Amino acid sequence: MIALSLSEIAVAVDGELRLGGSVATGETLVSGLVHTDSRDVEPGDVFVAKPGEFTDGHLFASSAVENGAALLIVERPLDLSAPQIVVGDAVGALGALAAEVVARVRAHGRLRIVGVTGSNGKTTTKNLLRTVLERVGSTIAPRASFNNEVGAPLTMLELTDDTEFLVSEMGASGVGEIARLIRMARPDIGVVLKVGLAHAGEFGGIDATVEAKAEMVVDLLEMDVAVLNADDPLVAPMADRTQARVVWFGIGPSAVVRASDVRVTARGTSFVLHLSSGESRPVMFRVLGEHHVMNALATAAVSEVLGVPIDDIVAALESVELAERWRMQVMGGANGVTVINDAYNASPDSMTAALKTLAQIAGPGRRTVAVLGEMSELGELAGEEHDRIGLLAVRLNISQLVVVGPAARRMHISTINEGSWDGESLYVDTPDEALELLAESVKPGDTVLVKSSNSAGLRFLGDRLGELFS
Repeated sequence: MIALSLSEIAVAVDGELRLGGSVATGETLVSGLVHTDSRDVEPGDVFVAKPGEFTDGHLFASSAVENGAALLIVERPLDLSAPQIVVGDAVGALGALAAEVVARVRAHGRLRIVGVTGSNGKTTTKNLLRTVLERVGSTIAPRASFNNEVGAPLTMLELTDDTEFLVSEMGASGVGEIARLIRMARPDIGVVLKVGLAHAGEFGGIDATVEAKAEMVVDLLEMDVAVLNADDPLVAPMADRTQARVVWFGIGPSAVVRASDVRVTARGTSFVLHLSSGESRPVMFRVLGEHHVMNALATAAVSEVLGVPIDDIVAALESVELAERWRMQVMGGANGVTVINDAYNASPDSMTAALKTLAQIAGPGRRTVAVLGEMSELGELAGEEHDRIGLLAVRLNISQLVVVGPAARRMHISTINEGSWDGESLYVDTPDEALELLAESVKPGDTVLVKSSNSAGLRFLGDRLGELFS
């Protein structure tokens, strides 16, 4: 974080500064990182005591002080020696502090902010953008999936006076949440990747999802840029809702940043990248799955707007082997067995893309095994969407389907009701049962996909399978 005095922070968060028994004064400067987990605190850092669903950050404030916290932001005074700023809402104070830091860094005139949203692909695109932009300037981007009202401001607070690019991943589970993040850090470039059924149950339907994602671009100014997916019929109309210049990316002819000659293999996806300038280059993109090409195109579009030369864009894209842990992560290798662990998250769109990739990359005569768990947060659409994925597995001729967990069981039922399979779909209740089954049934040369929402916990099953066949 940029250096701010305790008094300046108190004003920014509209809180009451209490110095307690410390030797600090209102003019004491703080420039450490900001945390909501006391275990991450190091000397000079700030700890925000955030009440949580299962616990209360105030219970861990003493640990933060022991670790060297220079300041506590709390909702009630604590009997501790460190300086404290007492606020009415710790999460709100976190956002207010982030907005203050962003405004001060922006005042230097160098900072460019890129906001990224979409139902799928945010984290991959964020990581790709970081890889490209780090080649040309000091870049801050979120760790893991820091994209909500807590994670996004924590990333913003990593800014320093030298930062040139901030990539802000902005997720939401309801209308108004992206708008709230944008008030902290209005993007110069707003990216909308895709609108799908991820979190549709929380949003209240696809129309509400569209409204929420459109918040990324509706308040952009004329000098800003909206980077939109030309191939998504729910994203394309957002062009009529923004004052910003629109840059289209996609596979179709209406995109100005596009890919041609797309070819999917087990080593990745090759394509020819075309920029709006007319320049083009071949790319060997090693992140597995044709669907990730769209994330690469969005990255290229943003990078071109920011003046990154095409050769640097291509070199950065080709340097990335893994988008993020548990996202199309290739593991295994023993006896020719390939394990693809893509169980960090799942929606109908990403599940479809992963199954299509599995079917595309298996070599001739090689078996494909799909180990699938629940797609969460689909609300009333959950039943029919799980049915649809089960039928898709049949139609893609996946050799063996293993469905894990009661919430995903309809996938298994829909496949056996199709009537064309005899024992090619199996159901187990737990990941442990799935591991036992797969340890005995996976054959040399098989390609195994593990895919589910985070809550189903299959990402750890994927890790165990990767170790088993390594």
